[in-house]
Amino acid sequence: MSINGNANTEVTDATPLLSNQSRSKGASFASSVFNLMNAIMGSGILGLAYAMASTGIVGFCVLLVLVSSLAGYSIHLLLKLCDQTGINSYEDLGGRALQKPGKVLVAVAILIQNVGAMSSYLFILKSELPAAITSFLSPDQSGQTWYQDGRLLLILITLCVILPLAILPKIGFLGYTSSLAFFFMLYFAIVVVVKKWSIPCPLPQNVTTFLGVYQVSNSSDSDCTPKLFVISSRLLSGGLRRGRKLKGQACLSHKLTPSKARMQNVTNVSISLSFLVYLVSALFGYLTFYAHVDSELLLGYDAYMPRDILVMTVRLAILIAVLLTVPLIHFPARKATILLLRGNRPFSWPIHITTTVVILGTVLMLAIFVPDIRNVFGVVGSTTSSCLLFVFPGIFYLKIGRQPLPSFDSVGAMALVVFGLIMGIISFSIIIFTWIQSS
Repeated sequence: MSINGNANTEVTDATPLLSNQSRSKGASFASSVFNLMNAIMGSGILGLAYAMASTGIVGFCVLLVLVSSLAGYSIHLLLKLCDQTGINSYEDLGGRALQKPGKVLVAVAILIQNVGAMSSYLFILKSELPAAITSFLSPDQSGQTWYQDGRLLLILITLCVILPLAILPKIGFLGYTSSLAFFFMLYFAIVVVVKKWSIPCPLPQNVTTFLGVYQVSNSSDSDCTPKLFVISSRLLSGGLRRGRKLKGQACLSHKLTPSKARMQNVTNVSISLSFLVYLVSALFGYLTFYAHVDSELLLGYDAYMPRDILVMTVRLAILIAVLLTVPLIHFPARKATILLLRGNRPFSWPIHITTTVVILGTVLMLAIFVPDIRNVFGVVGSTTSSCLLFVFPGIFYLKIGRQPLPSFDSVGAMALVVFGLIMGIISFSIIIFTWIQSS
């Protein structure tokens, strides 16, 4: 988060440590909340209803509460360490705990995690944005036009929107774009609630839409009863993958706040609001389609409510929200890269611009030319996200913290490490098993 020494300046990539002066004030509370929420949320909100269908209402809520609570607790430990040591950088905490290898390990994990996330988001934009634009046009309109070329659209929005926002040295300004992205997510949740009563149950079958044929088989009255808890092959793969969306705290906590209490409040508010939007979206999406909910929720609305203006606008809103998330998660990726290459040297505009262009160029090439980019980084993300959110904070606290081993926080730190390792191994194994099974 942004750290500054007065009300009119904000932190840049060059701010390595907290001084007494820089502890006085920071970016606005609202800006910090919106930035953190934007990092937490994203396109994963489209699959929450599918996760609830995979786990049941109670199972989903238990998983979401568990991951949210542990994520908040991991941030609590990191903030406690920052308060004790005066360090405000996630990478520098790794250096204090594990010397130079720890610092490099954290920076590499942040870089891989965020490059993967940016590549996945751009891949989604390349795939979905042309269809979203076409949905607003007349069905009679034919012919290939420039806005139906996903690669061309991706290059244009990268140059015209993402690059200008990403090249900014101050993260505080992105609070404005993050607030817009959050309101788009909130709009999505409201539309899901409203449309609950617009689609009948049991669902019609073999519905033809402008996106193709959408089929529902064996839909009956018994399918219109919500399941409280489901044990199926999709339980862990659906629940854990969506639960990992709360990885955003670890990705943004590399730049921690000057006030432990203030940042703890930012974290609590961000996680609580994200939890609420997640739960509402998942619950009403599931209660609309039940067991037949699609892994991408909007596909179901497209089938049964073709060319509905609310559905079309909410699809475009989600894509814009995803677009506005890319510059935000680029910030820690760039900082990690500069730290690996130059250490904590003073800020340099040539290095800043060059690193920004190289990272965005790499991400753009991956999104355009790698067809299975989301699967590749799904494997990487299953390990790096668990490490950043659970394993590293626990290990760092055990190495740096001044609490005796039997204390509550020490035991909690050990529990975080164990949970993170188990979660990462299970997620990784499920992804590999799914690949083998599908092949």
